[in-house]
Amino acid sequence: MLTILGFAMIATFLVLIMTKKMSPIAALVLIPALFCVAVGQGAQLGDYVIEGVGNLAPTAAMLMFAIVYFGVMIDVGLFDPIVRGILKFCRADPMRIVVGTAVLAAIVSLDGDGSTTFMITVSAMYPLYKRLKMSLVVMTGVAATANGVMNTLPWGGPTARAATALKLDASEIFVPMIPALAMGLLAVFVLAYVLGLRERKRLGMLTLDEALAREPEQETVSTGAGSTRGGSTGSTGGEDRLRKDAPASGGGTGTGTDADPTADPADEADDDEFQGLDPNRSTLRPKLYWFNAGLTAALLTAMIMELMPIPVLFLLGAALALTVNFPHMPDQRARIAAHADNVLNVSGMVFAAAVFTGVLTGTGMVENMADWVVGAVPDAMGPHMAIVTGLLSLPLTYFMSNDGFYFGVLPVLAEAGAAHGVSPLEIARASLAGQALHMSSPLVPAVYVLVGMAKVEFGDHTRFTVKWAILTSLVVLAAGVLFGIM
Repeated sequence: MLTILGFAMIATFLVLIMTKKMSPIAALVLIPALFCVAVGQGAQLGDYVIEGVGNLAPTAAMLMFAIVYFGVMIDVGLFDPIVRGILKFCRADPMRIVVGTAVLAAIVSLDGDGSTTFMITVSAMYPLYKRLKMSLVVMTGVAATANGVMNTLPWGGPTARAATALKLDASEIFVPMIPALAMGLLAVFVLAYVLGLRERKRLGMLTLDEALAREPEQETVSTGAGSTRGGSTGSTGGEDRLRKDAPASGGGTGTGTDADPTADPADEADDDEFQGLDPNRSTLRPKLYWFNAGLTAALLTAMIMELMPIPVLFLLGAALALTVNFPHMPDQRARIAAHADNVLNVSGMVFAAAVFTGVLTGTGMVENMADWVVGAVPDAMGPHMAIVTGLLSLPLTYFMSNDGFYFGVLPVLAEAGAAHGVSPLEIARASLAGQALHMSSPLVPAVYVLVGMAKVEFGDHTRFTVKWAILTSLVVLAAGVLFGIM
């Protein structure tokens, strides 16, 4: 009964958000509450929710301060050189813009944090998509799928969980998987190329003059805030606008107006260059560029070396970044206010997801569902448990958290595989195949950063992305089998 109700709860949730009958945050709270009562455990609902909130509180804290930290870094111009390079490649060609989205998302994903990837990618690419009237779900779908493939890095989470659950070395799992993951990333780039061609066919291939002649959007996207507003770019703005290239200037309350040390004079002189991030925004701090670069490198190094819990690192980093870049209190309040919408939206969604996961776990639904799925595997498939694990990783990592899958289901699958002579290493590698799909799961907090900043309905994102993410995951799995990795 719990198995049936568990699947019914998930199906109800997905149908309601995809048909836009309920908002994700309302569905994440109300649907599990109703099903908790339906299974006769309504009296324990409070305990389940508190436990779920406690489990996800560190994630919420990490996302809150990560949004502030990387939002400030975007504001002060740390990522402008990367953005300029991507935009120089993209120009006004829809195909190049979609491919550039995939490349940028893949590069930024090297830090292992999905919310960071999505903040930088959307901040850079959103103005291009809006000006050229391109489909925003193409941007969110490509970014999420690229990040999903890169999420398998040892410091990204899934690989470490698989290694911990099966008592293996993370490098032994990840290094042999590199060829298969490279094929998955190649599949994302091919997908971006195809989707870009489709957008080019729909919109036509514009020249830069034609694109710039289009009526500018009155809407702007705040770097990290995820809210829309028009008007000026005062001290609380930090908005990204699409315009012709112009020399960067500190302006406003900056610490100086010297030239950006990373800027290419030839690029600055090119009047045909698109600029996604406003080169004249008052929040730029060119004199502090190398301090901010060093601080970010130190922060990422500390994360990889696990010197401190990640929420603590981002808390310290955000406080230091604000203090050094914006020493005056009004400026600090303005920066926090600029990113407050995104912080509130994301943290609220995380705590709402805690209700869903708390009920799913506390009532025993997820355990019964996992047992049913594993028990449904025929004995004849025993020698092929690695492939079975890879296939199961698609729906299971979508419908449950990585913790639930890797610590709850993977050991059972590894045991079943060991009984038929399948190595735990093969099972662990196969379990990573579904990560391209996992990154669009409603249980992944970072996806709400993506759709929130891009102003895309979560249901629209899901309908568009899931099919392509499944295809990418199957490419990774097929490549793993082809290369003899699993």
